[in-house]
Amino acid sequence: MQHSNRRVFWHGFLDCAPFTIIVVPYAMLFGVVARDAGLAVYEVMAMSVIVIAGASQFTAVALMQEQAPVIVILLAALAVNLRMAMYSAALAPHLGHLRLWARAVLAYMMVDQSFALSVRKYAQVPDMTPAAKAAYYFGALTAVAPLWYICTFVGAVIGQAIPPIFALEFAVPVCFIAMTAPMLHSLPHVVAAFVSVLAAMLFQWMPYNLWLIAAGLLAMMAGAQAEFHLKRKAAA
Repeated sequence: MQHSNRRVFWHGFLDCAPFTIIVVPYAMLFGVVARDAGLAVYEVMAMSVIVIAGASQFTAVALMQEQAPVIVILLAALAVNLRMAMYSAALAPHLGHLRLWARAVLAYMMVDQSFALSVRKYAQVPDMTPAAKAAYYFGALTAVAPLWYICTFVGAVIGQAIPPIFALEFAVPVCFIAMTAPMLHSLPHVVAAFVSVLAAMLFQWMPYNLWLIAAGLLAMMAGAQAEFHLKRKAAA
């Protein structure tokens, strides 16, 4: 059984490995942007180690550059990271059996890529044992999370030396498209994605990137309503 779980661990690692093509420049980009915003290398690394959530880190740094109030920075970063709470709720039925220390490690190191792959794997292989589910998730985490620290440091240290022709900005949208597109397999998912994109464009005028909060809230409401409508229609 232990040998089998070890094999599942490496399956998770290999399944998540292709995302490193995106994670590497994404993390380096954060290091560059944070340094451009005036943060010292140790401050950049402290944020990456404590927060380990790229989207909210980029949001916080952008608001810092705009001299936004601290409360706005914290609320915006929290709003972006609220998706982690939804991730946790989705993973609880699969990984809730783990010991407290293991759940704490998984919660701290949770990243979009490992969540997306694991949830899809659990749906594809519904008879996975609890131990195998944990092994797969740990494997997916191991492929991505350590790189976030390493590449953030590299970006913070040598970012200014990267020629403009090798700009890393492409990594942000490509990463999220690669993660979210395969997960749009139901009408509520598509509705939520459409509303979020539409709201993000309509509310660009809002100061301090508050359009992120507005788009996220509207997308969640729209997705929930679409799911409720489908359930009520099926029950009729």
